[in-house]
Amino acid sequence: MKRLYTLILLITLFFAACSTSRKLTTTAQVQDGKSFATAVVITENHERQGIDAEYAWIKAQYPGYKSRGQALVYHDKKPFDIIHITTSDDLKMDLYFDISNFFGK
Repeated sequence: MKRLYTLILLITLFFAACSTSRKLTTTAQVQDGKSFATAVVITENHERQGIDAEYAWIKAQYPGYKSRGQALVYHDKKPFDIIHITTSDDLKMDLYFDISNFFGK
């Protein structure tokens, strides 16, 4: 009887683990800033703090980067900053930031 309970517990744990991992992989979205779809969402509510948060994120992800410029664009009726950088290993990149939480505030 004890073996039956142990077997049932193991089967239950197995299915629970499988169910949890499936949900995580299908609902998780990477915010790497490499496109509109994966733009980094800035959660600050005021412009100065929002801009500081953008550059702090870039500095943390790409130490030694150099800024090449910036553009404000709208995509799906939301404002985005696209910041053009050159990484420390001389790779040119465009990084996308969803600034709808702070833009104009």
